[in-house]
Amino acid sequence: MQDPTFFLRDLVVLFALAIIVVIACFRIRVPAMVGFLITGVLAGPNAFQLIHDPHSVELLAEVGVVLLLFTIGLEFSMESLLRLRSILFLGGGLQVAVTGAFSAVVAGAYFDLPVAKATFLGILVALSSTAIVLKLLSDKAEIDSPQGRVSLGILIFQDLCVVPIVIIMPILATHSGGEEGGGGTADILRKLVMAALLLGGSLLSGRYLVPWVLGQVVRTRSREAFLLAIIILCLGTAWVSSLAGLSLALGAFIAGLIISQSEYSHQALGEIIPFRDTFNCLFLISIGMLLDLKLFSSPWPLLLGVTAMVGVKTLVAWGVTLVLGYSFRIAVITGLCLAQVGEFSFVLAKQGKELKLIDVNVYQLFLAGAVITMILTPLLKGIAPWLADKLTPLVPKKMRTSKDLGTPAQVVEVVKDHVVIIGYGLNGRNLAKALKRVAIPFVIIEMNPETVKKERKEGVPIIYGDASNPEILDHAGIRRARVLVIAVSDPSSIRRSTELARRLHPGLHIIVRTRYLGEMKPLLALGANEVVPEEFETALEIFSRTLRKLLVPRDMVERFVREARVDGYGALLAPADGERSSKEKADALSVIAGADLEVLRVEEGSPLAGKTLEEANLRRQTGATVLALRCGAEFQSNPPVTAVLSPGSVAIVFGTPDQVAKAAKLMRG
Repeated sequence: MQDPTFFLRDLVVLFALAIIVVIACFRIRVPAMVGFLITGVLAGPNAFQLIHDPHSVELLAEVGVVLLLFTIGLEFSMESLLRLRSILFLGGGLQVAVTGAFSAVVAGAYFDLPVAKATFLGILVALSSTAIVLKLLSDKAEIDSPQGRVSLGILIFQDLCVVPIVIIMPILATHSGGEEGGGGTADILRKLVMAALLLGGSLLSGRYLVPWVLGQVVRTRSREAFLLAIIILCLGTAWVSSLAGLSLALGAFIAGLIISQSEYSHQALGEIIPFRDTFNCLFLISIGMLLDLKLFSSPWPLLLGVTAMVGVKTLVAWGVTLVLGYSFRIAVITGLCLAQVGEFSFVLAKQGKELKLIDVNVYQLFLAGAVITMILTPLLKGIAPWLADKLTPLVPKKMRTSKDLGTPAQVVEVVKDHVVIIGYGLNGRNLAKALKRVAIPFVIIEMNPETVKKERKEGVPIIYGDASNPEILDHAGIRRARVLVIAVSDPSSIRRSTELARRLHPGLHIIVRTRYLGEMKPLLALGANEVVPEEFETALEIFSRTLRKLLVPRDMVERFVREARVDGYGALLAPADGERSSKEKADALSVIAGADLEVLRVEEGSPLAGKTLEEANLRRQTGATVLALRCGAEFQSNPPVTAVLSPGSVAIVFGTPDQVAKAAKLMRG
């Protein structure tokens, strides 16, 4: 048994080196993900050999992938997954089939491989990295963007494909002249039935058993017990999934979906995130350790292989996205997102080498090329919006909209002085409802084809298209509109739409929703009239509600909020100055000190029941004052002395804590 001090030393060396490399990458504006991959290259057995036991690191890395997919499942839901069914089956099926077939033909011709081995290599190339792509999309808050939905649906389908791939590998080995397959049709059917039973059992237990078990754990009020229960559910489902031939990561994703349906999902996510981030770093490092630097002595085969893999995967994903009905720009971004080889390909390649489905030289070349595609992924994702903007004007107009959604002119009537809403998520949907209620015309631009089809049937004035396309904005009547509201989650699309709308209509009032305060100045510079950053609007709302609860005068609260917004939210960042701020502090404290506001119910048997406020004489008895009174559906603010305190009526009482307590005692009887 290996001395554990060596393992601890390996972890210390890896994390220390990772910190140094990530800092260096930050200085040259390279994503941290690339820094972790470079750390693995430097520490691995093919470079400085700083690690004694790479296998232990790989085991921890596998846990990182499991936890990552678990948290993605927590942030998702079964309803969200069902909304992706067309992307998942149609898009995922086309991507895997076309990429695998094309890669198999190229690999067979280049390496002179038999059909079975070429097919296996094509399958390896077809899979993309769920961990890396979802990490990039999550960091950029693009999981719910069009490119995020397409990428997620295709990636989930790829994970599902691991099951049949593992089953057919022995069959391919038999036909390639490798090891015996060891399983006929009966064995394949047995594995499929077992996988279906275990998968269905996991979903049923998640619906009926898991909520009850978590409820029992929560009653203990032990944070440690809750964390252990979540980890057991995550790792246990992954383990059971692996027994059925499913991947560990897919089992973890299912576990996340199970918990996402319960009221404990947010707490589970908060508990598991620190573990996920730590182990995910080890996953990226372990991938980098696979890169053999000796292959760079004759780099042309490796360079050709990387170019072929990235090119084929990008073009196929681009075409599939267009088939699904998304715009050319989204297709380009999605294609570059899915251009890398996935982590499951490494596992399958290792098993294929044991079955002699892949030669040693081809195996090393594939591993090196796959690692390089992973390293390139953050860079490709970064240039994707820029490249899409450059290429979009070069393509035919019919490629910029979906054929089955009709043209925008057929959907939207000629309107003027209307509101254009970009994005039909929660914010866009609520705004549209409010505008409809007050009879203000509006037009919605949305990038989700399924949403467009559904809402169009309901008579909603919605068009499909990319709002960064001038033709789409023109069809939405942007030159005749009074207000534009941008409520999407893609930062790049927000900036482009803002700049384009300002150019098309200089007098338009543009309101932009963004996530972070740091995006305010760039958006204002591009032409936005108002920018609403979610993080600071949330802070202002929490602040104002807190002050109101503490009975700070409403005019003081509203003035603070107004000044904060006018000053670009600087009031929340800078200290208050001047005598007025000091005076307001004193005024606020004088109001807060010793004051209380309580909602009390007049119960049956109370000595006040049935009396008027004058007869009850509550002020003289307790010192408290009734500010408002509700009897049934009738609400009276500052009620008259003739108002009756009937049983069941609700009174808002103001006074010191002692005075309010006395009033409560009288109302209870």
